Amino acid sequence: MKVNMKKYVKSMIFMVSVFFANTLFAGSSQAGGKIHYTPEQIVKFAKSVEKTLAKKGARIAIIGRVGRARKDLPEGISFTHTALIVYSEITTKDRRKLPGYVIYNLYQRANKLDVSDLVMDYPVDFFAGVEELEAGLIIPTPQLQRKLLEVISSPTYKELHNSSYSVIANPFTEGFQNCTEHTLDVITAALYNTSDLKVIKANERVYFEPQEIKVNPLKLFLGSMFKKDVTLSDHSNTPVTATFTTINKFLTQYNLVSESLILKPTI
Repeated sequence: MKVNMKKYVKSMIFMVSVFFANTLFAGSSQAGGKIHYTPEQIVKFAKSVEKTLAKKGARIAIIGRVGRARKDLPEGISFTHTALIVYSEITTKDRRKLPGYVIYNLYQRANKLDVSDLVMDYPVDFFAGVEELEAGLIIPTPQLQRKLLEVISSPTYKELHNSSYSVIANPFTEGFQNCTEHTLDVITAALYNTSDLKVIKANERVYFEPQEIKVNPLKLFLGSMFKKDVTLSDHSNTPVTATFTTINKFLTQYNLVSESLILKPTI
């Protein structure tokens, strides 16, 4: 039986693309896709996140969102995007200065998914395109908060950014980076008072336990062939990556968390 190879390859690319669009991660894309909640619901939830952090006196925290339905995520993955949320003075369009929270993100470029940029936005923007309106929050100890604020206000924050993006970036190598790895690098830089990436990675290899990517190896291999923001080149064995959950476990293990919680909309 003759096989039309051109059609076969196109079909394979389509199937792999669908698989990775729906079952791996939502990646670190900036909101702009399908909106699953009303503007009122998003604004109300975003405000509840800010009020919760303010009541707890958090000057900076780690925040996670769910950009893909939980049922479609691989085992062990609860949040698809991780960032830092910082208490700030915000200038409005009419030049008023108001207290609020700003989110420091690493986002994929919409037109070039294997490249990322550091972008600041607000909670309403952050939650605009999520499939599940839920927030993971890790509030570090006051001492770690002070150190984190020092890092993000210094050149180190940008210096730790690697624009070569991979959804499943290996947190122990320097070749690629995703949003959660950048957050982890900033945390480690704060802990060790260093901007030296080699020192940062050396300590992460010793103390940080990543998440294994539990996805069918064949599908993962095909995804690395056809999806620009998926690569296996920085993995030597079972692919691993940093996640919101593994960062929480890491900080909790070393008594660096004041409180961690998950927020959902109130009825």
